Amino acid sequence: MAPAGVKGLLKNKKVFFISLFASFGGLLYGYQQGVLGQAVVMNSFQRSFPEVRQSASKLGWLTSVLQLGGWVGSLSAGIFGEVFSRKHTMFAGSLWVVLGSFLAAGAQSTSYLYAGRLFTGLGVGTLSAIGPLYNAELSPPEMRGFLIALQQLTTTIGIMLAYWVAFGSNYIGGTGDGQSDLAWRLPMIIQGIPAVVLCIGLFFMPFSPRLLVNKGKEQEALKTLSYLRNLPEDHYLVQVEFLEIKADAEFERAIFDKRFPELSKAAGNSVWRREFAQYSNIFRSKDNFKRVALASVVMFMQQWTGIDSIIYYASIIFQSLGLTSSTISLLASGVIGIINVATTIPAIYFIDRVGRKPLMMAGSVGMCICEIVIGVIVATCGHDWIAHSAAGWAAVVFVWLYIVNFAYSWGPGSWILIAEIFPISIRAKGTSIGASANWMNNFIIAFVVPPMLSNIGWGTYIFFAFWSAAGGVFIWLCIPETKGKTLEEMDQVFGSHTATEELEEFAKVQERVGLTALIQGRAGPGSDHASLEKDVGLEVQHVSKV
Repeated sequence: MAPAGVKGLLKNKKVFFISLFASFGGLLYGYQQGVLGQAVVMNSFQRSFPEVRQSASKLGWLTSVLQLGGWVGSLSAGIFGEVFSRKHTMFAGSLWVVLGSFLAAGAQSTSYLYAGRLFTGLGVGTLSAIGPLYNAELSPPEMRGFLIALQQLTTTIGIMLAYWVAFGSNYIGGTGDGQSDLAWRLPMIIQGIPAVVLCIGLFFMPFSPRLLVNKGKEQEALKTLSYLRNLPEDHYLVQVEFLEIKADAEFERAIFDKRFPELSKAAGNSVWRREFAQYSNIFRSKDNFKRVALASVVMFMQQWTGIDSIIYYASIIFQSLGLTSSTISLLASGVIGIINVATTIPAIYFIDRVGRKPLMMAGSVGMCICEIVIGVIVATCGHDWIAHSAAGWAAVVFVWLYIVNFAYSWGPGSWILIAEIFPISIRAKGTSIGASANWMNNFIIAFVVPPMLSNIGWGTYIFFAFWSAAGGVFIWLCIPETKGKTLEEMDQVFGSHTATEELEEFAKVQERVGLTALIQGRAGPGSDHASLEKDVGLEVQHVSKV
């Protein structure tokens, strides 16, 4: 429809700003990742909750309870996103964040602190699953990677804000024993502000056109597409995209009814039953199960690179590398935030040009090397950082380089993949399962890293280096390149083995909705076929194959 990159962005500012606002969920997600790790090293927090800082298991639970809530929120988002719409589900997630943020900020006991973290997790988990999906469904194919990657960019901005807000608030009342409780409470209060803004702004955002078609609101879907593409409703490209979405939705419903007549009959007209029944479609269809499994493994690999062990416990890790002052460790953590944002910005520009696979494989190699170097330094010098202060700073630099390699590769790449690889019938559910895999592994890592750092020290970095390398091999062998493809073309990308009768059924649906006639009419005698392919990409090729 338009050029990729900045040129495409200038042509479609409307979608960019909508997607940017929808990505506030990423801002909240990132802020949550960074804020607690900074608070726990402050004197005022340790004075209020001494049992948390003194116990590795309690610190692990306080961190990981957020991930537990995130797992529940992301998994439930698949159902709620279909029943209530993507937009309304995002609104509910924002409300959870508001409740959890202010509950944690005002906590007078650890029970309230745990509850606040749990509720906040429910909210950011919901937003992490539904935000990329919403952006994917609003985006034209040539900008989809860029716009979904906004979620990762805002996540890194959230992490950076958490680090620097905590660094600044650390000085409230001084950095010693007289430090004010506001030093750690203020960052918790601030985390609720973007959630309030998102709650209000969602009232002015459009519904997903793909969801509207799925709900039978075709005229509203066409009007939304016209609005998003800045083209009239009767424009050829708008009509092709609308009819392609409609054909895909009708085909998925027809195939579900045909493959699983008993489930379809049992579900009847109940939206809830039909949505729950669709989950069985994931496990009864080999192709659907393959894609859900791939999305889940992508998120497993992303987490076991060790990224969140550094994001959550950056200040504690830096203290373990010889930066014993809480102020210096907070400052070093703040540098992580800046590096993360600075590296993600060019990555979201290049990911639709270079592709997902090359960036993610390169990032795996870089992360593996950095983690091995850190492990070797800790193993050889960690017994006496005072005598090896230069080695300690070298390890800190390699932590920063590790962040660079993650930020341009697995950071945006993993979230883009899980938002774009699913057919429409399981898209919300598949994305939510992929996101929930991220949260569940996130939960495990948040819980086990403090004991790992205490018990095996340098082995922690070697352990994560192995998984970083394994992630690169997995991407190389198992994930096809998806750049530049429409959401409806993913069946071809993943080599979906659709039966001959199903191809015939798909052709009938395309003919019934008018897509075939529209494209053949444009490609009729005397038309310029090369110009047509330039206009609609692979649509002609796709229909001719059918």
